[in-house]
Amino acid sequence: MKPIHVGLLGLGTVGGGTVNVLSRNAAEIARRAGREIRITHAAARAYAPELEPLLQGVEICDDAFAVVNNPEVEIIVELIGGYTPALELVMQAIANGKHVVTANKALIAMHGNEIFQAAQGRGVMVAFEAAVAGGIPIIKALREGLAANQIEWVAGIINGTGNFILTEMLDKGRDFAEVLSEAQALGYAEANPTFDVEGIDAAHKLTILGSLAFGIPLQFDKTYVEGITRITRQDVAYAEQLGYRIKHLGIARKEANGIELRVHPTLIPRKRLIANVNGVMNAVLVKGDAVGPTLYYGAGAGSEPTASAVVADLVDVTRTLTTDPNNRVPHLAFQPSHLSNLRIMPMEEVQTACYLRVHALDEPGVMAEIAGILGRHGISIEAIQQKEPAEGEESLPLVMLTHRVEERCMNQAIAEIEALECVSGAVMRIRLEPLSG
Repeated sequence: MKPIHVGLLGLGTVGGGTVNVLSRNAAEIARRAGREIRITHAAARAYAPELEPLLQGVEICDDAFAVVNNPEVEIIVELIGGYTPALELVMQAIANGKHVVTANKALIAMHGNEIFQAAQGRGVMVAFEAAVAGGIPIIKALREGLAANQIEWVAGIINGTGNFILTEMLDKGRDFAEVLSEAQALGYAEANPTFDVEGIDAAHKLTILGSLAFGIPLQFDKTYVEGITRITRQDVAYAEQLGYRIKHLGIARKEANGIELRVHPTLIPRKRLIANVNGVMNAVLVKGDAVGPTLYYGAGAGSEPTASAVVADLVDVTRTLTTDPNNRVPHLAFQPSHLSNLRIMPMEEVQTACYLRVHALDEPGVMAEIAGILGRHGISIEAIQQKEPAEGEESLPLVMLTHRVEERCMNQAIAEIEALECVSGAVMRIRLEPLSG
């Protein structure tokens, strides 16, 4: 059979990795796909010199739309990132009847609904395995491998930068700002690290995982997002003393009254496997009613790990090019006409246990006053510890673990505690998830 002609948009880190993997494993990939997959056109303003020998015979230009509109190209691989012009390029490719492979989680999370609708109408595929957790095949697992299950919840470490920072804070007792600077120097974090440390990158990925798990439209705007910038090395140490690790989790859970979609720092029991995922690695824990808990672990970013997922999508698309479009695996795991209108729960309705750190004066009655406020809001305390004050400070840290409580009750209690004259600064609240099977 004649080779499949691929147009590659972007020859940066992932684009270069895709060229390398396709070239190095060409024969094996062709055996799996049933025909050769060949990059014939590419759009890039620049690329690494070492790619030059691998790009012999590839038409390279700086106009991505020229590649998208080229009639010889059958599959477009979008590796530019961001919203613009990525959305316009993908929609034009679909309009031209071309299949699309993308690693762009922001694009799928924000515009996936319209992209998939257009693709369905045109009878083409949009594959996006590389958009979540790099080389870990979590999308295929949710969409196909776990198709027999009702998914109960998904919890994932899906941003390597945040996980590296929290790991360093735990292992070496370092401060957040210091580790963030190192992460930037090592290339793990961007010069502007907002998307990573404030949880936006993870929220894009969680939005996709939630849709795949529960058969709901993509709804990034309803995902609760909280970053790790307020976590201190003291919080990390106190959590460890209590038998927990702090991880920046994306959590999607199906409850009786809706779907939870939330990204925030989370205490996890230290014995859980996912609590021991360190450095820049990613892991996703999925609980299905039939299979129980399953864990997917690996490199969540990087040139060739992400390229692994991109090329796997190319193989999938190639295999199904002759398939009736109505009988392909649906983009969001469920048939488009059967997506659910289950509501996304507002964060105030979510119930979790909590870790609280309060700085209060060491005076009689203070602990009783704080406990009284929690009690009035129906919040029971599981454990409480009084820590030594920092040198030169009058207030001392009180660390508490609470039982499960509705978020709105905790918000009200925290506001009242912060208003006490004996309390200094903001209350630190970190939610707790047992993640038990």
